[in-house]
Amino acid sequence: MNYPVWHLPDIGGSTLIALIAIVHVFVSHFAVGGGLYLVLAERKGMREQNPDILSFTRGHCKFFLLVTMVFGGLTGVGIWFIISLVQPAGTSLLIHNFVFGWATEWVFFLVEIVALFIYFYTFDRMDRRPHLIIGWIYFVAAWCSLFLINGIIDFMLTPGQWLIDHDFWSGFFNPTFWPSLVFRTFVAVMMAGLYAYVTCAWQKNQGLKIAMTRFSGKWVLIALAGAVPSGFWYLSQLPQPARTLVDGASPTIVRALDWGLYAVIAILLISLIFTVIMPVLHNRVTALVVLACGLLFTGSFEWTREAARRPYVVNEVMYSNGIRKGEVDDINRQGFLGSARWVRIREFHEESLLEIGQDLFKNQCHACHTVGGFNNDIVARTANFNYPAMMTYLETLHQKRYFMPPFVGTPDEMRALATWIVTGLHGKPSEAAGAQAAIGSGEGPGGALFRNNCIFCHDSGLIKTKTAGWSSERVRSALDKLSALNPAMPDYAGSATEKDQLAAFILSLNAAGSTVPATADDAGETVFEAHCAMCHGLAEGGNPLLPKVAGWSRQRIRAALDMLEQLQPAMPPMEATSEEKDSLAAFLHQQSQGGQP
Repeated sequence: MNYPVWHLPDIGGSTLIALIAIVHVFVSHFAVGGGLYLVLAERKGMREQNPDILSFTRGHCKFFLLVTMVFGGLTGVGIWFIISLVQPAGTSLLIHNFVFGWATEWVFFLVEIVALFIYFYTFDRMDRRPHLIIGWIYFVAAWCSLFLINGIIDFMLTPGQWLIDHDFWSGFFNPTFWPSLVFRTFVAVMMAGLYAYVTCAWQKNQGLKIAMTRFSGKWVLIALAGAVPSGFWYLSQLPQPARTLVDGASPTIVRALDWGLYAVIAILLISLIFTVIMPVLHNRVTALVVLACGLLFTGSFEWTREAARRPYVVNEVMYSNGIRKGEVDDINRQGFLGSARWVRIREFHEESLLEIGQDLFKNQCHACHTVGGFNNDIVARTANFNYPAMMTYLETLHQKRYFMPPFVGTPDEMRALATWIVTGLHGKPSEAAGAQAAIGSGEGPGGALFRNNCIFCHDSGLIKTKTAGWSSERVRSALDKLSALNPAMPDYAGSATEKDQLAAFILSLNAAGSTVPATADDAGETVFEAHCAMCHGLAEGGNPLLPKVAGWSRQRIRAALDMLEQLQPAMPPMEATSEEKDSLAAFLHQQSQGGQP
């Protein structure tokens, strides 16, 4: 709000931050763990009096220097550059609160640079013992840099006691500091092994290649054994809103964690098979594949950490658009235009609604949304809105979608943003014309409720397909338990009458919807329709269940119904009686057998 906005309508600033940050974290963790690897590999060569291992270490050191100091230096500068342009308010907050922490980290970074260059250029020119000491100095300085940056980065998600006392140490040693530090240390060790696979794969000496591949594989496997439990420790310390998103309320986070799990499994299998059991099979392809899996693992964790912080850039302090939470009430009273420094129009005028709305979008929405781009495209996401629906949505934005910041400003400014989105982007009528269009559309009160509560995530065509053939009882029942059917959906807070009206509108989307009777031939199918059909088809349709339970015994299906949330975190526990679960298990088993009992 107090800084110029670098608006990137096609790609979005947050996407650029994510791309550069993931690559930099991938390299920077190697810069820590790789330093330890160099020292221990050199010591291994000294103890075994093996000049080939020492030659390998010298070659790997050159690779290490090029990746971490040259390429890593560029990505490090890139991080500061991009966050200063995209998130200047958040960057300023971190610098001002942790200025001495950053200064200390830069001292350690300078020590890293000097020590690594001395280590590399004196590899065969200095006695081994003092040379090892130089290597240890590099590693200690690199880990101290990780120690300092870890505290500042984790402060953004879990500021903890700092929210009360604003003390440097309270913010630094925040609730996720220690689990994150342990996790990142293990990840750094794992990255050292993964990058070493590359150097190993390019060795022509077969005996040396096998020996160092096995040596590197042990680094990866030991690190994985520590990274997995410490990662769960870290997740357990997240604040409740973030835990809710991670536990299934955000399908995108769940997908990111799934990809991270796949990467861990791939790293484990490749390390076991190609580097420990049969290192003779290790080659350049496997080295690059497992390194790519390491990048995927890094991206999964970093994306989850960033996404779990939404709607804040610093949790409970500053929203992702740079507006401080404590300033919201004052801005709502004074108006955003009068409070912001970088807007074209400082006072509200009816004739400038579109220009004001565009400025409001750039200042309050650009951090997450593009305009016609591929990331959270505001054009695509608001295509089904009319003006009354958009106004209703903006009024309850943060309540309906917790991970989105609230609109900040006066009611007139909210009208301007709604007008720019509805009229400026889509050419639809606004204000009185929009309201009249909604009244004249024939949708009735149920249609208005649908537009005001559902349309941001579901267009009528999707709902029509999902509810084809549903009975009125089934539709009405679903409206009473939306979050139980899907954790990503908020419960509908309307009255019983409004739910009846909304159910009637949904039924009207399918001409046969109100006349198709419930299809339950037995109690099990009735339970399926009430508890499962909102998200699952039976044999066909979206996410069908029968292929998942093909070949399962009835007992296995019944046991699974008692532990759904353990089998898949995105699924809620089944709130049904034991008899209903028995009936459902029998029904699913019978259907999986082709309808035969």
